[in-house]
Order: sequence, then structure tokens, then C-alpha cells
Amino acid sequence: MNLDEFARAEVCACAVADAFAEDGEIFGSPMGIMPMLGARLAKLTSNPDLVISDGESLFLAGTPPLFARADVVEGWIPFRRVFDVVAYGKRHVMMGATQIDKHGNQNISAIGSFTQPKRQLLGSRGAPGNTVNNRTSYWVPRQSPRVFVEAVDIVSGVGPARARAAGRGASEFNDIHRIVTNLGVFDVNGPDDTVQLLSVHPGVTVSEVQEASGFEIHLPGLRARDPRRRAVDELVLIREMLDPKGLRFKEVPND
Repeated sequence: MNLDEFARAEVCACAVADAFAEDGEIFGSPMGIMPMLGARLAKLTSNPDLVISDGESLFLAGTPPLFARADVVEGWIPFRRVFDVVAYGKRHVMMGATQIDKHGNQNISAIGSFTQPKRQLLGSRGAPGNTVNNRTSYWVPRQSPRVFVEAVDIVSGVGPARARAAGRGASEFNDIHRIVTNLGVFDVNGPDDTVQLLSVHPGVTVSEVQEASGFEIHLPGLRARDPRRRAVDELVLIREMLDPKGLRFKEVPND
């Protein structure tokens, strides 16, 4: 089995897992199918100390398939205690993003002007608290110039430059770690804290990434063309244990 046998959705799951790989014992809070799949893959491979929950009220000792009932419960984490963890900071959340701009600001609130938006979305929800208190990553299932925009319409989650401008209270723990899309992996460590490309997924070119972006992506050299080789064990875990129903393909369809 070689790298070419991984479907794009499976490559994305591995890239999400990589985002959690070096966290150690920290509360992983993935939101949505692909972030949940990747975090659970990380717990089974690169980061067994990662703490995961059922998304409702229980810490899980085991690593069940997506949306399966918990087999072994390790602790209790009702919603009010989640806010304690958010404030304390030992947490890595991976959220969605309707828009992300070149400075790593995220929008899930609305499209259009703040005073008269064209579309109302989720609202900012936990994004402000997440991005000033916890390590935060983003998952984007379909990268396009409408998602990777020059400047977001409304800031829900703050990037490093905006957090720094707001003062120490916003910037001390601001840590935009990774942006994983269906095309590649990014961080915000480019010049002046801008989005830079770390790797493209197999079969994707750097030109395709740039065409799917509404701003100039920083390219830090050849490293952006060389994703790590995926292990067969990861593929087996995804297909046979964590997502046997193929829910991952709802987010990234098989071409």
C-alpha cells in the first residue's frame, strides 16, 4: 500500500491528526466530523495523552468510532466546566471557518458589513475566547477565494497581529496553530504573521492552492511541496476502526 492509495479525505484526517501530535496531555476540542476523526487518530498514534470527550459531558478513556457511544468513561466535563478549561488554557480547539484572511483572522458570524450583513451565520460563539485563551486550529473542507479572503467581513476568532494590537490580555495565549484544508496545510508564521503554506496534499499543486486563495500565500521554500509520507497503520485505523461508515467523504468527497 502506498501514498497514492489514500483518498483525499484520509490525507486530510492525517493532516488534522498531525496538528494535535505535539500537544501532549491537553484537552482536544475538535468540532465537526474531520476534526473529530483527526483528533482520535492522533490519540491512537502520535499523541496517546490527548484528552478527548464525547462532545457533551464525558471524558473518554477509549477512542470509539465517530458518534459511537463511549465504551470507557474517564471523567465528567459538563458544559459549565468547559468554560473553566477555556479560561485556563490547556486546550486545543479545532473549529470551522467560513472566512479566513491573510492574517489568520476567522469569521463564522456573518457575511457583509457588521451593521447590515447579507447573510447571518452561526454568530461568533466561542471563537473570541478560544483564540485568546487556547491553541486554535481551523478546518476548511473546501478552500476557495471566497473562504481565503484578503480581510474577513467580521472578526470572530483573532489572528496574532490583531490580538497583539488589542494588548497582552488578548495576545499572551493567542496561538493559531494550523489551518488544514482539502488542499494543504498552513500556519500564520509568514512575514508579519501572515498565512504561509507548509505542505500540499498529494495530487495538489502549489498553483492550485494559490488559485483557491484570495490573497498571496507565502511559500517558505520547497518544504511546501513535500508532505510527510502517511503510514498504512493510519489508513487501517481510519477505515476499519474510527470511521467505518465513511462519514469523512461527506466533507471531502472522493474525486
